[in-house]
Amino acid sequence: MQAAEHLALSAYLKRRRGAVLQAWRIAVTSDPTLTTGAALPRAQLHDHIPALLVDFERRLAGGGLAAADQKRQQGDAAAHGLHRWQQGFDLAEVTRELGRLNECVVVELEEYAVATHNISPSAMAEARRIWAQQCGDAVGASVSQYFQLQQIEATSHIRDLEQALQSLRELERERARLWQQAAHDLRGNLGVVATATAGLASPKASEPMRNGFLRLLDRNVGSLSHLLNDVTSLARLQGGLEHLQLEVIDVVTLLGVLCEDLQPHAQERGLYLRFEGPAALPVEGDAVKMRRIAQNLVINAIKYTRTGGVTIRCGDGASSDLDRWFFEVRDTGPGFHAGPGSQLAGAIEEATEQARQVATDHATGAVTHVNVDLTGTYPSSEDPRPVSQQVGEGIGLSIVKRLCDLLNATTELESEIGVGTVFRILLPRSYGDVTTAAGGRR
Repeated sequence: MQAAEHLALSAYLKRRRGAVLQAWRIAVTSDPTLTTGAALPRAQLHDHIPALLVDFERRLAGGGLAAADQKRQQGDAAAHGLHRWQQGFDLAEVTRELGRLNECVVVELEEYAVATHNISPSAMAEARRIWAQQCGDAVGASVSQYFQLQQIEATSHIRDLEQALQSLRELERERARLWQQAAHDLRGNLGVVATATAGLASPKASEPMRNGFLRLLDRNVGSLSHLLNDVTSLARLQGGLEHLQLEVIDVVTLLGVLCEDLQPHAQERGLYLRFEGPAALPVEGDAVKMRRIAQNLVINAIKYTRTGGVTIRCGDGASSDLDRWFFEVRDTGPGFHAGPGSQLAGAIEEATEQARQVATDHATGAVTHVNVDLTGTYPSSEDPRPVSQQVGEGIGLSIVKRLCDLLNATTELESEIGVGTVFRILLPRSYGDVTTAAGGRR
């Protein structure tokens, strides 16, 4: 008897799925603590929420879940956490919006119980228990995936800092070797030289020794200084010390000037650097932070591209996403799959591919399900490319991601080894009257 009642409830929920999603969307966009979702089109906000509802309907209709269905359900929830991380949600928002979904489904169940007088209390109690268990599992899987991505980000930072420490050790060994040479060269006239500065300043220092010190300093000081600046910038972002300074700007002018400023850097490496865009594109935003994102991506693309070059593009969002605009950095380099930032980049790329599948399915009315084996499996740190990534690339990518979070922007990545990489940033056209601070959503 209960199986028949659950089958009828499953059919009802299937008919009401669109209404539940609409109620959930309204609840999310009207919640003052969940304004990140307001900048997303319907397909991206819904992402795998419909799949979670379908899983509930199937569980009611089938009386339980087979192992394959359980794996699919876990994958749907994990994919939700992956996309929310990509879209700039913080962990509190991820759990709160799933709580809103729970409220909407509970209301639907209660309305069904009131309207359907012949359903038994035990059948409704079991349906509520099934949903409560599934909702709890979904929150756990989504949060677990989100937390895993934070661990990947932290691991990339640690790897970068370990490489920086190794560089310092190598610098110390090289300095010791040079001092041994300096001591030998200068022993007859100067005695033991105390510091590298004294060695360079000494008129008795040999030319080979002097050149060795200069090469050593040139090779290490610049990269370590850049890393220190990145670590400081990331610390400010993580500490909530960065705030938006919103104004209306023409991003065509902003990106065009950036392209001109970086032309010498590209020409020095024999690469082209092009900008493509409309005549003008006025939007609301923070010009300094937008430039920091674009500059970081362009400099990185130039650094690892051997032949060809880099193209910067900007324009309006898709026809289904008129509230946002985009800019992208496209290179003809070796691909963004290896080295310190690989797992972080892999997560963004995986989320981008899944988001495209969601958008395609949404247009046809289909529901996207994700096998759990496809989530959380990102590229390893082995480097198969002809160009090795340098210290700080993981931190640099993390800074881009944090700045995008601050701007309520979605980060997308397409990369193919030996072909090139496209980084695409989707940003809101307007932020309303509210200023956002890192670590606290607007």
